[in-house]
Amino acid sequence: MRWLLRIMAAFAAIAVSLPAAAQPKGSDAVSQLRKLNQFYGYLSRMYVDSVKMAPLVEKAIESMLSELDPHSSYISPEEMKSVMEEFDGEFSGIGIEFNVRHDTIFVANTISGAPAERVGVRPNDRIVTIDGENAVGLKRSEVPGKLRGKTGSKVNVGIVRHGTDSILEFTITRDKIPIRTVDAAYRVDDSTGYIRINRFGHTTMSEFRSAFDRLSPMKSLILDLRGNSGGLFEQAISLANFFLPAGSVIVSTEGRAVPSRKYTSTQSGPFTDGKLVVLIDGFSASASEIVAGALQDWDRAVIVGQPSFGKGLVQRQVSLDDNSAVRITIARYHTPTGRVIQRPYENGKRKEYYMAHRDRLSNGNAADTLNEAKPSYKTLRTGRTVYGGGGITPDIVIEQDTTSITPYFANLTAKGVIPEYLYSYLDRERPRLSKEYADFEDYDNRFVVTDAMVEEMADLGRERGVEPDSLQLSRSRKLIDKWIKGLVARYLFSDSEYYRIMNSSGDAAYAEAVKILAEWPSRGDVILGD
Repeated sequence: MRWLLRIMAAFAAIAVSLPAAAQPKGSDAVSQLRKLNQFYGYLSRMYVDSVKMAPLVEKAIESMLSELDPHSSYISPEEMKSVMEEFDGEFSGIGIEFNVRHDTIFVANTISGAPAERVGVRPNDRIVTIDGENAVGLKRSEVPGKLRGKTGSKVNVGIVRHGTDSILEFTITRDKIPIRTVDAAYRVDDSTGYIRINRFGHTTMSEFRSAFDRLSPMKSLILDLRGNSGGLFEQAISLANFFLPAGSVIVSTEGRAVPSRKYTSTQSGPFTDGKLVVLIDGFSASASEIVAGALQDWDRAVIVGQPSFGKGLVQRQVSLDDNSAVRITIARYHTPTGRVIQRPYENGKRKEYYMAHRDRLSNGNAADTLNEAKPSYKTLRTGRTVYGGGGITPDIVIEQDTTSITPYFANLTAKGVIPEYLYSYLDRERPRLSKEYADFEDYDNRFVVTDAMVEEMADLGRERGVEPDSLQLSRSRKLIDKWIKGLVARYLFSDSEYYRIMNSSGDAAYAEAVKILAEWPSRGDVILGD
């Protein structure tokens, strides 16, 4: 009976908010619910062995949703905890970034001002005990449950540190830890800023405004939405509004059971006249596609990169009695010109849907450059041609350069060799590096990844089962050097400095964005707006 009640509660909660004309009619819905109820009763009473019904119920819900579109989903009570933390923008813990390598928890970094940093925990420390219990051998997924807890509660950690003979004991009082959605913000030059957003959570706009104000005054901005899989709808609307004048349609929704609606900028944003380039790729989805699509349709920005994912279905999340939830698709997103963001799919073929995306990425998005087969639309200010058919096709498509990604490099990354090498390197060299490089500019100009460092990394790779290949190493050397230099910058300075290294060294899309902004007045065929 509980199964029936949970399903009925989910659909009843949705039905309450639907127009009367859209609610289920006739006896079919009632008869199907009765059928589920009968089956549940027969199974629980008659089956030969005792049955744990809870996992069967969850699998049944998942199975029902799997026969629909690829984005309707079930979220277990355990998963809901992390989902809420991600969207809320904070959790209560000790404030470290960590990795697990060879059964050991490595502190990759400490969050500035967080409890772990305040008591003296340092990057590269190894956590070997938590509350007196052995922490060696914990899976990565198990670590947060050990270190997080109620604000004000305490956790005792034992740490092994390079250069010390005994285990260091720390008592850490947990506190609220912010989850950042703005990865990086820095000045490209005197008049140009760069801001990267990794997802849309409750704090995104406050983080973005803070970053924007910190970089101001600016005449130009590179907004990096690559890898941004989406998030909260209202935050995406607010970000688009930041760049558009009052009255601009940002996105519209249309569905069978909900009224159509247009979302419009309520007032002119603070950056309606500045030069703007938006970077996207095949992992930019949902909320990030809403932003990119609106700015492209209004001729407000140049979109650069690879075609986006194409996730344009609207889900409504409905809570169930045990703190689980279902996300049910209720509508589709349309850009201001009417383009459908969702790429084509077939109900019940979820695996094929994601495999098609994987194949598209592995083929360098080649199919997406053949715009002749796509429906075309005209932008709202200049009448330029843009393309529908799913996802956002950039104004300037930059194919990904995969020539440096050799099988050898892929094996190094799969085995986590480069980060592991850096832990040992920074154990030895961090004090020297901190003294030698007073600031990032000095580091960027003078730090060089030496042959000896790469050889040491390759030796570690051999120990981890990745046999060196001199030819492939030579092909991947620039990429390896960039990774090492960027990661060292992250550990010495911050994420912004990591992205400064990664963007400025061979990132073709970023380089195109910088070029566009530099040539803005003389490239009327490409540059949009005044």
